[in-house]
Amino acid sequence: MSKSPRPNSGLHPDSLLAHAGGGFDPATGAVVPPIQTATTFVRDEDYAPIRSGHIYSRDSNDLYLKAEKLIATLEDGADSRLFASGMAAIAAVVRSVKPGGTLLVQSGIYWGTTLFLRKHCARNNIALVEADASNFESVHDEVSITKPDMVWLEVPSNPYLKVADIRRISELCKAHGALLAVDATAATPLILKPLALGADLVMHSATKALNGHSDILGGVVSTSDPDSEAWRFICEERQIAGAILGSFEAWLLLRGLRTLALRVERMNANTMALAKSLENHPKIDAVLYPGLPGHPHHDLAKSQMTGGFGSLMSIRVKGGKEEALRVAGSLDVFQRATSLGGTESLVEHRFTIEGDVTNVPENLLRLSVGIEHEADLVSDLEQALTSI
Repeated sequence: MSKSPRPNSGLHPDSLLAHAGGGFDPATGAVVPPIQTATTFVRDEDYAPIRSGHIYSRDSNDLYLKAEKLIATLEDGADSRLFASGMAAIAAVVRSVKPGGTLLVQSGIYWGTTLFLRKHCARNNIALVEADASNFESVHDEVSITKPDMVWLEVPSNPYLKVADIRRISELCKAHGALLAVDATAATPLILKPLALGADLVMHSATKALNGHSDILGGVVSTSDPDSEAWRFICEERQIAGAILGSFEAWLLLRGLRTLALRVERMNANTMALAKSLENHPKIDAVLYPGLPGHPHHDLAKSQMTGGFGSLMSIRVKGGKEEALRVAGSLDVFQRATSLGGTESLVEHRFTIEGDVTNVPENLLRLSVGIEHEADLVSDLEQALTSI
């Protein structure tokens, strides 16, 4: 007789990930979980569910539960919820701020978040305050004056790679009765754990490094307090609004998570090597990466992040838009595409994408560094810079 998988909560996160959260499928012995395609589940003669909790697939899906449990463990949290995309996850969190409330958001973050928050708050009578959260004094003053219901951070920020002090801002939020939500997509839970630093909620676009293969849309929100009013709202919002992953996408996410530790290790090493190679390059004005000792938030990043500084970085090319586009167009290994966290390295001219939303510098190129060989990435940037 086969034994059921043993409890594995004491395992290292790398081992948990390798087994997609734990053991084989007890129903069949399969080492890979099956894809449940059913949308509804039968009841017995007394109209009780055949399996408790399995009623309708908007919430009742073993793949969701397995992935959510694994991610909550990685976050040092108590519960997680998957969403259909990173933006769907953001929307669910932000909707917990009621009309007439106030939301303080970090400035200079992902343009999609900024655009959504501006439009959502304008439509719902929510006061939106934007502040440079990497400057604690600025956040302190804004929180003290505006008394926000929620503070939204992005650590590290995209595309400027600024680092906010999560612990200090968390203490500030608690003193003023504000929730703290942190988008830690660019770091992954293996590098940054905002819940352990005092955040109430942490969000990831699972589209990015958690899946890691640029083939699904997904998002996830986690908490350390599953009994909070905000968490109950987020869970209800997910179920009622129906912003859920498909079963196949959840399966792909679990498959991607199996290699997260290996991918993060290689991507971090590649990014650090690339940042160092470009730091003093004569055709680069600035390298934006918190792993460099010269970065203004390096010491803070070291105190909050473990095992690396992430695989996202930006460079400012000497010159303007024309020079930046010429460099991007000359790259061979880096692909010109929007997104981050995949196995392949990507380059994006941010002004082309978001210039009219956040006034990003025209000479900024955002780099998502993948798992290719380090020397190929360094030489690709070197040869591309010769074009200017």
